[in-house]
Amino acid sequence: MTINMGIIGQRVKHIAKQYKNNIQQQLNTTKQDENFLNSVAFVLLCIQIVLDKSPEEAIDSLTEGGNDAGIDGLHIGDLQDDEFTVTIFQGKYQRKLEGTSHFPENAVVKLLVTLKALFDPDKTLNFNPQLQLRIEEIRALVLDGYRPNVRVMLCNNGLPWKQEAQQYIDAAGFGNQVSWFHINHERLVQLLLQPKSISDKLQLVGEAVVEEFNYRRVLIGKISVNEIKNLFDRYGDNLLERNLRRYLGLHHNRVNQEIRESLLKPEKRPNFYFYNNGITMICSQFRYNALQHQNYSVKIDNLQIINGGQTCMTIANTLRELPDDDFEAAFVLLRLYELEDLNQALLYEITKATNSQTPVDLRDYRSNDDIQRKLEIAAKDLGYEYKRKRDAVLNGTSNIIPATVAAKAVFAIWRRKPYLVPFREREIFGNGGNAGIVILQVRDHYDANLSIIYRGGADGKAGQPAPGGQGGNPGKRVRLSSAQPGAKGPDGKTAQNGHQGKGGKVQL
Repeated sequence: MTINMGIIGQRVKHIAKQYKNNIQQQLNTTKQDENFLNSVAFVLLCIQIVLDKSPEEAIDSLTEGGNDAGIDGLHIGDLQDDEFTVTIFQGKYQRKLEGTSHFPENAVVKLLVTLKALFDPDKTLNFNPQLQLRIEEIRALVLDGYRPNVRVMLCNNGLPWKQEAQQYIDAAGFGNQVSWFHINHERLVQLLLQPKSISDKLQLVGEAVVEEFNYRRVLIGKISVNEIKNLFDRYGDNLLERNLRRYLGLHHNRVNQEIRESLLKPEKRPNFYFYNNGITMICSQFRYNALQHQNYSVKIDNLQIINGGQTCMTIANTLRELPDDDFEAAFVLLRLYELEDLNQALLYEITKATNSQTPVDLRDYRSNDDIQRKLEIAAKDLGYEYKRKRDAVLNGTSNIIPATVAAKAVFAIWRRKPYLVPFREREIFGNGGNAGIVILQVRDHYDANLSIIYRGGADGKAGQPAPGGQGGNPGKRVRLSSAQPGAKGPDGKTAQNGHQGKGGKVQL
């Protein structure tokens, strides 16, 4: 079992439990069978992620049950010109999380037969009530002259359909009016990890410079602190998804404290523009009225803040504390880069190069690794908030687990190497543990008497780590300069006077 399969399996169980009554009501059934509920929950999860819907909205698209003709979910999109989009979901969820089963050929053939009759108003079809209602809506649009574009999502927690099934699809003759997609656990996690798109409008103050070079555009201008506060009121931390770190807070952070103090003193607000390095944003496109001389209203697509997140969050929090104060004289330098391709390599280099106002350490760079983002998703499904980014704002709640605390707990308890903790505090662990393991170790770290049942070891097998802390994938090797006296190196020799045995490496 891969970590992605574990994440999706964990989320499916959570949905089946949380929305059991909603599912039964939507499908007009009293079934209590765990396999049935998990199967429906998987389809529900696919609808939710693929269409970017809330669980409540996604439930309304469920059609699974008797007489569903192979259609487990169906969504009708908005009308655009003379066309509309129909998205069909069929799910095949395997109870055994092995990921080796192909999407069945007979399910593909059954759906092909359904599609040939589905969009023909002259053919009589008898479906379950949930599906019948959707079909009548589709046929009414077809009779009114609208053209359907169909997307078929074949969903499973395994492999795509085989070549034989593809031959049936090719021979059906639907052309480009029907598109076929395979959605499995890998694709679902990939979609979950994609930052949410933010498109909005920013009001600049005064003149601005717009220049195009190297096939990209740059805008440099001035923005009010009130505009920044309003932007964060709308989107919050989602603006910082590509930033190397989230808000570090004010406590023990000199730069953020100075920013706040500058805003608190009315006499300093007119010079606030000169007190910090400004903010850097990226986008896929920005537009403005070039016939204006100044005070541009800039429309921005796929907006992200990659530098100056600390400044922005401090501004937003300070202005919220003083809603009656006048901050009209306080501005910030804005750099806006239009990067149409938004390739990851370039983004990483820009982010790394521009983040220097508050020092960035290794754990900040590692915070955007896929493994860290997957742990964040998986931990949320277990009722915890995994802080993969360095964050001093913990709000005093016990279900928040900072990445550094998790790393210490894994090293100290699961790997049974507490003597490494002082030396590897900033080392974020790799692929050797899933979210269940992380939470188990962190809770044990605080309460040795707490017993938590979790599923899935680091190698994907159920159960606790093996005695001696050697459960699952041992992870990567790192070189350490010292170890606790008495600790044994990989050659079995005992370290003396704080030095390792022969080999110079220990297994983490």
